[in-house]
Amino acid sequence: MKSSALILLASVALAVPSTLAGQTATGTIPQNLSLRDAVELATRYNPTYLQTANDYAPAAWGVRNAYAAFLPTFGISGSMSYAGAGTQNFFGTTSFEQLSSTVGSSYSMGFNLTLAGRTFAQPALARANLKAANASIEGAAINLESVIREQYLAVLQAQEQVRLAEVQVTRNEEFLRLAEARFEVGQNTILDVRQAEVALGRAEVDRLQFRQAVIVERLTLFEQMGVPAPEDPLTVVLSDTFPIVDPIWQLTDLLADAESSNPDLLSLRAQESAAVANETAVKTDWLPSLSFAAGWSGFTNQFTNADPLINSAVAGAEANAQSGLAECLYVNGIVAGLATPTVDPLDCSGFVFTPADEAALRENLQAQNSVFPFDFTSQPFSARMTVSWPIFTQFSRPMRNSQASAQADDAKERVRAWELQVRTAVSRAYYGMLAAYEGIQIQEQSQGAAQEGLTLAQERYRVGSGTFFELLDAQLAAQTAERDYINAVYAYHRSIATLEAAVGRPLR
Repeated sequence: MKSSALILLASVALAVPSTLAGQTATGTIPQNLSLRDAVELATRYNPTYLQTANDYAPAAWGVRNAYAAFLPTFGISGSMSYAGAGTQNFFGTTSFEQLSSTVGSSYSMGFNLTLAGRTFAQPALARANLKAANASIEGAAINLESVIREQYLAVLQAQEQVRLAEVQVTRNEEFLRLAEARFEVGQNTILDVRQAEVALGRAEVDRLQFRQAVIVERLTLFEQMGVPAPEDPLTVVLSDTFPIVDPIWQLTDLLADAESSNPDLLSLRAQESAAVANETAVKTDWLPSLSFAAGWSGFTNQFTNADPLINSAVAGAEANAQSGLAECLYVNGIVAGLATPTVDPLDCSGFVFTPADEAALRENLQAQNSVFPFDFTSQPFSARMTVSWPIFTQFSRPMRNSQASAQADDAKERVRAWELQVRTAVSRAYYGMLAAYEGIQIQEQSQGAAQEGLTLAQERYRVGSGTFFELLDAQLAAQTAERDYINAVYAYHRSIATLEAAVGRPLR
């Protein structure tokens, strides 16, 4: 009795939520969780589904990019450079000496446009890829709903098993009281009492295990929904029920619906369209391409130390002035030596290189050197148009065409194979649903018969005409029949869920 009491105490502690657990926030999970709520949460938080949903944005941008290929690209670039002073050698024979290091900058901006056969085929391919992405997302949503529905049913079935275990514990408690009462009046032996205690202990263990199974199934449901489970999973109540409905669907109608609604089939068809569009795009590689480019550019180049160059320029200007002055004076000397001069002497004052001239020259050269980084020297506008038509590409184009054609053919065969598989899946699920429905009728009759047998065995034992072993056998038969009935009911619900998943739409 001590072990039975401990088991009962542990099961009660596990089943009844504590006050602290009841106050624990469940996050985004509502207190009363319907199947629709579970599906909505799953489509918002399930990681696997969200990974598929993330494919939409790149595919949508692919469509925009395909149409934008008919517009020119525009870009701006800039650079800065540095070169140290020294001697540069060219081909080992020619050298160029740079007296000062230099810094420079440049910019360029321009338009580029390339039109090829693939440019015109790309929009259709991008739209096909977007359609395939949408089909994959819709298919993932339908499959996710099917998974959530299956798990929701698993939780409800586990809760029904707990309810049945509670009934069994109550029965065994009543049997124990009856055996003890009969033992006290001498109508049976202590063996019946011990057998009743053992049966009660087993029932309590079964109840504990089924309660644990409910928690496990609930945790699995929350995981598939993509949300963290509350500290006490039992605080969330599953509010939906699933009545038993007559299977009124026709196989021919279901097969027709599956042809147009099965998510995986629709996704494969969209992928086939994308493969055919890719085959068309690859074939355009045989067409010529036209490229157009236009742009503007500019540069700066500045010496970091212009003094050597300025001094050299000043020295050169002074030497030129002295040379001009000497030549002017020489001419005037010749003119003055003539007996009868026919021309006037030249004015040599313009060949005098004054300190003011030197200062002006230095200032001008310094100003010309102060251009880094934004005083650009602009280059003229330039434009270029190119027509390209590859003739021999080492068989790369035939190879790509062959690969694209093979991929398109493979996609068609995958669609055909999946169509056959869908027909098989729908037919198998349909006949399985019919068998499950018939199983409910059979198990309902067995449950009634087993319950009647248990009632008779209990009355026989109460009046002393039956043994406790007969009562235990009747109880085991009733318990088995009740569990088989529950399993048959939820097998029917799951068969409908399986059929809905194969068809691709809800049936009830």
